[in-house]
Amino acid sequence: MIRLAKKQEIGQILALTKACASYMIAQQIYQWNEYYPSASAFENDIARQELYVYEIDKNIAGCIVISTHMDQEYDSILWSTPNDLNFYIHRLAVNPKDQKQGVARAMMDYAETVAKAKGAHAVRLDTFSQNKRNQRFYLNRGYTQLGNIYFPKQSDHPFYCYELVL
Repeated sequence: MIRLAKKQEIGQILALTKACASYMIAQQIYQWNEYYPSASAFENDIARQELYVYEIDKNIAGCIVISTHMDQEYDSILWSTPNDLNFYIHRLAVNPKDQKQGVARAMMDYAETVAKAKGAHAVRLDTFSQNKRNQRFYLNRGYTQLGNIYFPKQSDHPFYCYELVL
């Protein structure tokens, strides 16, 4: 089940993202670290009612932020659709023990369905350039890679921006 996250679940969500970070680091993918994702980011997501969780047997197996706010880091990207009505995906995470069960696919299906229902032009996101698995995931969903952005506190490597025109 996918539903809005609750403030009292931030600890569980942080534990989930820390497990994901450790899993990625073990694969030499240095995408997330002690700075990201943060409790304050999740608090803001919950306040804006943009953070969703995926439950399996009443346990949080994944999370996703579905937002209409375009972060300034995306200003330099030459998107293929106008900037006035789009949805942005952030902090998609699936507990390593729950991966390869369709959780990420279900959360992205949900996000894309919400965006279509609200009349959005596109769904936009970024993923780490060193995370080949994520890149394949988005390309297989029909997303187009459009440019690079950088998050210096996370990595010296770029993050690739993707867009799915609806």
